[in-house]
Amino acid sequence: MSFRRGVVRQSKFRHVFAQAWKAEHCIDDVRVSRVTWDGPLCAVNPKFTAVIIESGGGGAFLVLPLNKSGRIDQATPTVCGHAAPVLDVQWCPHDDNIIASASEDCTVKVWEVPDGGLTGPMTEPVVTLEGHSKRVGILAWHPTAFNILLTAGCDNLVCVWDVGTGELVYQIADAHPDLIYSVSWNREGSAICTVCKDKALRVIDPRRGTVLKVKEKVHDGTRPMRAVFLSDGKILTTGFSRMSERQLALWDTNDMSEPMAVQEMDTSNGVLLPYYDPDTNMVYLCGKGDCTIRYFEVTDESPYVHFLSLYSSKEPQRGAGFLSKRGVDVNKCEIARFYKLHERKVEPISMTVPRKSDLFQGDLYPDTAGVEPSLLAEDWIAGQDAAPLLVSLSGGYAGTPSKHRDKLRNKPKLLSQVSGTDSSTVPRQAASPTATATASEMESEGVVQQRVTRAEGEGASDRARREEEVLSEVLAEVRALRSVVLAQGQRIELLERQLVRIEDGDV
Repeated sequence: MSFRRGVVRQSKFRHVFAQAWKAEHCIDDVRVSRVTWDGPLCAVNPKFTAVIIESGGGGAFLVLPLNKSGRIDQATPTVCGHAAPVLDVQWCPHDDNIIASASEDCTVKVWEVPDGGLTGPMTEPVVTLEGHSKRVGILAWHPTAFNILLTAGCDNLVCVWDVGTGELVYQIADAHPDLIYSVSWNREGSAICTVCKDKALRVIDPRRGTVLKVKEKVHDGTRPMRAVFLSDGKILTTGFSRMSERQLALWDTNDMSEPMAVQEMDTSNGVLLPYYDPDTNMVYLCGKGDCTIRYFEVTDESPYVHFLSLYSSKEPQRGAGFLSKRGVDVNKCEIARFYKLHERKVEPISMTVPRKSDLFQGDLYPDTAGVEPSLLAEDWIAGQDAAPLLVSLSGGYAGTPSKHRDKLRNKPKLLSQVSGTDSSTVPRQAASPTATATASEMESEGVVQQRVTRAEGEGASDRARREEEVLSEVLAEVRALRSVVLAQGQRIELLERQLVRIEDGDV
């Protein structure tokens, strides 16, 4: 018995199984791009699926409602404003209608997709970002600050933009001597990790442009690598050994002399794209050209990276989109969903934990990052950091957030409404948690009062339904306010500890 206890590791994710959706729920006749770039070629959020496609005379990508299925007509409108093939697309984490695209034409464009999808070809972006001299292949939205977008190109530059003003706010020019393979933000957005063709892993402060940590030869192989920040500050990398075996490695940023764990898998040539879920601490590895998706759990106990299982199919994948946690079906215990790209098809694949109960499984769905940003762009530029604002998934929705989300709080516009703004203007000071909560409560009370008044003016049959809507919206606002207060309280506690250390002469 003691032997079995030592072998069998307790984990609620040991029995996660993957299942492809039925053929009638797939998207057919999609001409997936054949561009020679090791990117996912797809991005998914709770509203839309975006797929980079083949197009003549420029670059284009499809944007389809998430529930769209069946055959796609060749006359379906696309986003087609680039002059060369599109290499990467990424949805904004704080607005499900905003998407950025990077292209071989050296530009990055930001688009606003109307609710319901495109009704005609979209050629005019909301803003065009021009600062790279070679093709741009990497996009990464800031996880907590609104309108901050990072780009990396084949000119070995990393650029950080304020999308609201179209301004290039930071540029990292000297850190990478060769082609950048991947860039990942940490959970608070205070640092990035990059891997480069020189085989080095770097941790960089993007605001100061300084390299904080460097590890040479993370993987000995010459093929492309990938790196992703985990929620606890560790970094997971994928690459190749000297014998061309594909590897997965875990690194502690406090001591990068040796990896915490290394796993070797096979000798396939496909680049392993890591997809990380901070809520479950699971990593999914999707190899380009593979027929499998492997998934692992990262824990604090040796050997730290635990192989769970793999999904295998007959057809290789050209790329894959990873749906954010807000879009999964919590009623079916779905913890992740991939959108696998075939040559002419998009196939959803659900990762599910089998449970007998129909009740909400709170242990599978801790509070997850919501659409509300923790900071505005100017706050982050001024040096502030904050954890993501979390929301509960216990409402049981599957697919899209509340249709009243935009009415709860006036969020910042994508484009600055102030003309002639001086870039040297001092960013505004962050409000205290109490002031933030008070202002939001007053705003919420005003919204509630207006809606109750409208409900009284309508028939008695609608009053109960509207009051229920108001109540659910108020509860959502209270959860958001609670997250703000908790995040600010943690930050104050951290600053107080640092102050004590300074006073004691430890720093």
